[in-house]
Amino acid sequence: MSVRLDEIDRKILRELQSDAGQSLDVIAKKVGSSKTPVWNRIRKMRENGVIGQNTMVMDAESLGFEACFFVLIRTSEHEADWQEKFLAALRARPEVMEAHRLAGEIDYILKVRVENARAYDEFYQALISEVKIFNVTALLSMEEIKFSTELPI
Repeated sequence: MSVRLDEIDRKILRELQSDAGQSLDVIAKKVGSSKTPVWNRIRKMRENGVIGQNTMVMDAESLGFEACFFVLIRTSEHEADWQEKFLAALRARPEVMEAHRLAGEIDYILKVRVENARAYDEFYQALISEVKIFNVTALLSMEEIKFSTELPI
């Protein structure tokens, strides 16, 4: 479901995506409004699910998570019980930054952040001990060329 947004809403969202730590006064000034209407718009967008939780983006490498793997998973299991167990295993693993179910030959792709290749192997061994998986291919990212959490609003 899409929510109707006007240009001021879009400006507010662009500002929040750029730096959610800005004060309401600063955002209001940048979007050409005053503080109270901006606050009301933000509150309404939260209530409508346009704005989710506020988080901080951390620099993985500076925190010691130097290896980023994209893990391609093929399964021969498609029953609800297997999927429940698999999804629970993924949700319990903090190394899994993203998980997507795909159309095509690959069933799932995971983005996994770990300290190094040994840590990835520990993750891999734990995952396959919890859930039966037909095939796993791990691709090591050599360089992050672009990263953004901002939507093109």
